[in-house]
Amino acid sequence: MQTPSFPNKELCASVIYLLTSIFPISLSNITESENQVGTVEFLLLGLSDDPDLQTLLFGLFLSMYLVTVLGKLLIIMAISSDSYLHTPMYFFLCNLSFNDICFIYTTVPKILVNIQRQNKAISYTDCLSQVCFGVGFAGLENFLLAAMVYDRYVAICHPLRYSVIMNLHLCVLLILLSLTISVVYALLQSFMLLRLSFCTDLEIPHFFCELVQVIKLACSDTLLNNILVYMKTSILGVLPLLGIVFSYIKIVSSILQMPSAGRKSKAFSTCGSHLSVVSLFFGRGLGVYISSAVTDLSRNTAIASVMYSVIPPMLNPFIYSLRNTKKALMKLIQMSTL
Repeated sequence: MQTPSFPNKELCASVIYLLTSIFPISLSNITESENQVGTVEFLLLGLSDDPDLQTLLFGLFLSMYLVTVLGKLLIIMAISSDSYLHTPMYFFLCNLSFNDICFIYTTVPKILVNIQRQNKAISYTDCLSQVCFGVGFAGLENFLLAAMVYDRYVAICHPLRYSVIMNLHLCVLLILLSLTISVVYALLQSFMLLRLSFCTDLEIPHFFCELVQVIKLACSDTLLNNILVYMKTSILGVLPLLGIVFSYIKIVSSILQMPSAGRKSKAFSTCGSHLSVVSLFFGRGLGVYISSAVTDLSRNTAIASVMYSVIPPMLNPFIYSLRNTKKALMKLIQMSTL
């Protein structure tokens, strides 16, 4: 058997030096982070401390979770089973539905467990995992919404070239590029959280570990972490939003130049559902970050976080399926009853 070869010591030393130059994490920080894994716990304050409301909150979150997961699965199955829906728009919608399932899965099950056990604690490892997956899935959601509006832009502004521009190669490339950027930033944020030290009063005014609130609890220097937060907001939030706004400006301008009122109405209707989701997602997301930055009222911040992370994924199936996938869903139900 041939013995596997490993890099020499000089190469390893060069890599370590490069990493520590870019990210100044000392060995003491790493050791301290390892010690925190088993000792540090965060407290998720949630929405209410009233014992009488816990049963109501449990039922509310469980209902929203089931509606979201079942609705998304129905959309994915309907799109997969109907060849008429094998178009770029529904390809992105299918990926968006799967991303929403993953997004809500990172937060709501832990909420249900904590409510049932009447325990607000979350371990250091679970909290960092929530931050990592939350950043990744939220960033991917932004890019998918931007890709969907680009699809509408091409369909309305360049209808004759639509099939040439929005080919399968481009669609897959947009998905992979969005996924790569989101994963890299999620891992980078989690990696930089490992260098922080946490002392006492580890109360998070949310029902999940939100990045900005976790950084606020650190008792060590958070300058690099805050810089990364601004970079994340710019690249994963502002950049897709600017693309969406620019595309809609072009779309509206093109629609207003159409001579037929019927064509205008049809063009606007194709963008209505997407515009509703974009407004809900980005509007509530902006509310969360503003509330996190300017207020210490934990309940207000927690309610805003619910509106951002749970409500949009739950409403998306209704917004999209009521108009476009209704026939496919009925066909799927008929097939399942045979």
